Amino acid sequence: MEITNGKIDRIQVCRGAPCGATWDAAKRVEGLPVKEAEVRIGLETQFFCSADPSGWDPIHGKSPVHFAGDVHIAALKRALKKEKS
Repeated sequence: MEITNGKIDRIQVCRGAPCGATWDAAKRVEGLPVKEAEVRIGLETQFFCSADPSGWDPIHGKSPVHFAGDVHIAALKRALKKEKS
């Protein structure tokens, strides 16, 4: 990951979703401010995710699409934290 002036210049995906949503979402958040990208990565993942949104998980209370968005947000935040240290 490369950050310049508080904006994400480049994201390198090391491991992503089997449907390919991770790579598409990562491209869409490049150029965004970090705080905006933290929210946007989840939304973009949901837009590109091919999981059935009607299949609710009774344990987490979310659809696979929502779960995928949360996972990607957490992964981006973890990567940003590593980048800062």
